[in-house]
Amino acid sequence: MARLPTSPSGGRRRRLVPLKYPVRSLIVRWQASILSALGIAMTIAVLCGVFALRTGFEALHADTGADDVAVYLRSGATSEGESGIPLDRVNQYKVRPEVVLDGNGQPLAAGECYLALFLHKADGGGLVNVPIRGVEPASFEIHGDDFKLLPGGRKFNFGADEIIVGLPTSQRIRDCQLGQTLIVNVTPFKVVGIFEHAGAYRSEIWGDVDRITAALERPMRQRVIAKVQPGTDVERIAEELSEDKRLPSKVASERAYFAAQTDILGGVLGVLGTLLAGILGIAAVLGAANTMLAAVGARTHEVGVLRSIGFGQNAILLAFLFEAALIGLAGGIIGCLLVLPLNGMQTGTMNWNTFTESAFAFQVDGPLLTTAIVLSLILGVLGGLIPAWKASRLPPVEAMRRQ
Repeated sequence: MARLPTSPSGGRRRRLVPLKYPVRSLIVRWQASILSALGIAMTIAVLCGVFALRTGFEALHADTGADDVAVYLRSGATSEGESGIPLDRVNQYKVRPEVVLDGNGQPLAAGECYLALFLHKADGGGLVNVPIRGVEPASFEIHGDDFKLLPGGRKFNFGADEIIVGLPTSQRIRDCQLGQTLIVNVTPFKVVGIFEHAGAYRSEIWGDVDRITAALERPMRQRVIAKVQPGTDVERIAEELSEDKRLPSKVASERAYFAAQTDILGGVLGVLGTLLAGILGIAAVLGAANTMLAAVGARTHEVGVLRSIGFGQNAILLAFLFEAALIGLAGGIIGCLLVLPLNGMQTGTMNWNTFTESAFAFQVDGPLLTTAIVLSLILGVLGGLIPAWKASRLPPVEAMRRQ
């Protein structure tokens, strides 16, 4: 660093140690510096990996659904897996005034069943809960362009024992490839199509609601989904139906419903990431402190020379803290580079709100990387704080006598 200009009173301000001094020290002691940086890098990589998993899971559900689609559940249910709506009540939801009518005057609403099937993974890795949904013709129109049938397949015929399967599920679950037959309870269903969906539905199996409920022997619906009129206040409808004696219900927009399905797993991943980062972070700080203590011990004579030519305690302190911060920065960059290949990688885990398998991708985004770099700098500085303080307090004459 260049000397600072003189103060208005004519005296010189205290000088800072040139930047090239801590940089040169890192280069000379590159082996110890790299080991300390790798300790921080492992912490950052683990932290980014867990939070990339959490971000991908939350993004999958946060981007699912629309504000103009309402989901009607049984009063008190937190998810459709806990809900149950008798058949005689389904039509009462469909004829509500907020529901949109199609060109033929029919309500854009559908009663759907939902259940988790215990199915084998395609790789033989055990059994997982896979969501199966029975839908009505209106369901496809409600989902609109978010639903896409992949080439080579077709939609199932209503009234037939046929199903279509979300793309990630077809790749992860046995008997879910196009043309195969999946046994639901004791009923064989033929897979006639593979579909993609811009959201959480992409992990599901869909079929005719009447055939699915017959196979599952569950003659009821778990939810009613409906397109609502523009400008409809879904929260007001929720308040109205929560107090309705004839049709007590829990209502939310589709977007709000799916956002609420991330609470448990998102919280668990957040706690896990923080816990792992804390444990590994302590180890990384100790590693950086050990490196910096060794550097101080090896450079005691140099510190004495710096003090004798006019560099003050604060200048020495800042020089060693800057050196520690550089180690932290290097570790942060390495950690981010290690986790970048995970971005977009498909995985799957249990959604603890619904107890079903959800397939999604790791998401390494800008905010996560920025947080990682800031954390790595903090870890580096914490590791260098005590050694830097020790170096800055060395008596100049005594320091110069040491070799």
